[in-house]
Amino acid sequence: MTAVSEQAPANRLRKNSLGVGAITFMVISAAAPLTAVAGGTPLGMLMGNGAGFAGTYLIVTVLLLLFAVGYVAMSRHVGNAGAFYAYAARGLGSMAGGATALLAILSYNAMQIGVMGLLGAATAGLFAGWGINLPWWVWSFIAIALVAVLGYRQVDLSAKILTVLVLCEYLVVLILDIAILKTGGDSGLSAAPFSWSQIVSGSPAIAILFCFAAFIGFEATTIYAEEARDPKVTIPRATYFSVVLIGVFYMLTAWLMAVGAGVDKLLPTLQGLQDPTTFLFGLSDRYAGTMLSQAMSILFVSSLFAGVLAFHNAVARYIYVSGREKLLPQTIGVTHPVYQSPHVASVIQSVLAAVVVGLFAVLGLDPVLALFSWLTNVATLGVIAMMAVASLAVVMFFRANPAAHENALKTTILPGLTFIAFVIIIYLIVINFGSLSGAGGFLGVFLPGLVLIAAIVGLLLASALKSRDPVAFKNLGQPLKD
Repeated sequence: MTAVSEQAPANRLRKNSLGVGAITFMVISAAAPLTAVAGGTPLGMLMGNGAGFAGTYLIVTVLLLLFAVGYVAMSRHVGNAGAFYAYAARGLGSMAGGATALLAILSYNAMQIGVMGLLGAATAGLFAGWGINLPWWVWSFIAIALVAVLGYRQVDLSAKILTVLVLCEYLVVLILDIAILKTGGDSGLSAAPFSWSQIVSGSPAIAILFCFAAFIGFEATTIYAEEARDPKVTIPRATYFSVVLIGVFYMLTAWLMAVGAGVDKLLPTLQGLQDPTTFLFGLSDRYAGTMLSQAMSILFVSSLFAGVLAFHNAVARYIYVSGREKLLPQTIGVTHPVYQSPHVASVIQSVLAAVVVGLFAVLGLDPVLALFSWLTNVATLGVIAMMAVASLAVVMFFRANPAAHENALKTTILPGLTFIAFVIIIYLIVINFGSLSGAGGFLGVFLPGLVLIAAIVGLLLASALKSRDPVAFKNLGQPLKD
């Protein structure tokens, strides 16, 4: 391994280490499919539009596919592990790139650390059933340690672990889906969840926000551009595969969950549960047996672990690139001499996670209602804001580079439409933030305000770089030269 690393370019991520399948599973694991199905979907149904949630998944899937068209078209011209940051820098200028870099670091850190709270709580509950009673934060710290080791090493090791975990998640849910499909559910199969009347019932805006939160992570395909095999082919394929696999899986499962409970009985059933996240396990007991439910309980924990590992890898690369390109201290932007991983950035993220989890534990705050809910909603807002920036960046980049020879539908019309859609969704998140996160008063304003604060810090860092190193400032987000 040492001999190989000595022949590799200095301070580079490990090239040609990830194929389409590896990248697809890396980003699907960030979306944590079992977590979204067991946790996000019942809550989205209860707080949003009931059975119409399946139809909402369909709408969001289509919107994200439209976003992916421009995102993929520009990915061929980016080739930088900074992803959203690189898009902003190339399309909107280096100042926008600096703002987006800090927004990305905030968003993915918030998502990873927030999910650590739910992971700790879920693991504590699982092991308590086996007679091992430990506080939630003990399990969170164990997870932080495991993720730190895997994030420090080469990325393909993480990809192999995530592939196995995600396949198991899909398997158990698909077994339940098939069981409900075979029996016809509570009152027979029905297309009612896809009807417009169901989709717009209740609070469809909140349903849309829950659906978007379930997809967070798919957009990270471009983060692995420097480590992909033939990235101009691999990244587009992985992006489309991720959206389609995640979207179809969520839509199908949400439909069968509604059918399994009965379209008319769904909301009363959810309202009668002390914890709506037990809804999927109740359906499993009813249609597939307790053995599958027990397997689901274990895989729910592994799903959360897969998610935090994937988000750790994402944020480590954003921190690394920001250091490599001098936006942050250059000592951060280095790779390991053997593993070619962003090891310093990985350690920084692990320490930050430990500090925040420790703070919430010391203050006695709830790991789910506070740590998970507050931070993951900040992350969702931040990622959707970056999607809006990326959509606008696509339009501006191709306007400035007509020689790229891409058609207007891919480079102007669809990115323009998705930019408008994302701006509307950002507005909906901000005005509904208190209801979504459970954070009221000062926190209801401060938490979404963190997104703006991060962007301002990024602008200040970019401005400082422009003063001390104009060449580095100009080269922010540029593809690496071999």
